[in-house]
Amino acid sequence: MTQSVPSRRHDIADDIRNQISTGRIKAGERLPSEAQLASRYAVSTPTLRSALAVLQGEGLVEKIHGKGNFVRYPCRRITYVGGGHALRTESPVEPALRVSIRTTNLQAHGQLTCLLGVSANSPLTEFLCLSHEGKSRSPHSLARIYVPRDLSPTDVPAESHCCKTVEAKLAELRPPLAEVRERVSARPPTPEEAATLRISSALAVLAITRVAADSTGRVVEAALLVLPGDRADAFFTTHHMTDERTSGE
Repeated sequence: MTQSVPSRRHDIADDIRNQISTGRIKAGERLPSEAQLASRYAVSTPTLRSALAVLQGEGLVEKIHGKGNFVRYPCRRITYVGGGHALRTESPVEPALRVSIRTTNLQAHGQLTCLLGVSANSPLTEFLCLSHEGKSRSPHSLARIYVPRDLSPTDVPAESHCCKTVEAKLAELRPPLAEVRERVSARPPTPEEAATLRISSALAVLAITRVAADSTGRVVEAALLVLPGDRADAFFTTHHMTDERTSGE
């Protein structure tokens, strides 16, 4: 029997991976151009790109459109804490993430009408939160938060240390939350998500849909989170109520 021979793309990926792990190529450093790498390894450009795709899927390399391929800084873990009354992504590592926030007024359509339980064209406000890590401002996670227009604050900053700033502003206008429903699934990223987060389309993301309602049953917030699968954990705690039995008369 003949042994299988590793494909050329894996040979190339192994070599570049070794250079990264030994520090010969450092985090944040730009790799040579694809043409230069293809010439160095004596392979076609498609084969070279296939090798880079392996490294991109592992989270070691990111391709920035118009700039080239760069060695990624080590990914910080994200822990999504579910079951509570706040939208949180947490990490104990410093320095803190920076979050850019884009506010857009729009009308309910498609999935949003179902999530918020409103009729089509109802006025909503979207807060698009994109977290960035470190000096490279490498994208870290993506969240879209939707609220009815009458519950939308007007003083949300364009940049913050975390999405909790948006949550704090929302809490000022909305009634207390009575129910939070969360759905978690793993799926491939959409082309837009892959481009925004600079991840490979082959890397699965953790998609979290969170819907919060007040005591009347009105949905006051719907959030769609996208967390790259190479750095995300979801943590849920369930509190069980026990019956208190007292002696009767």
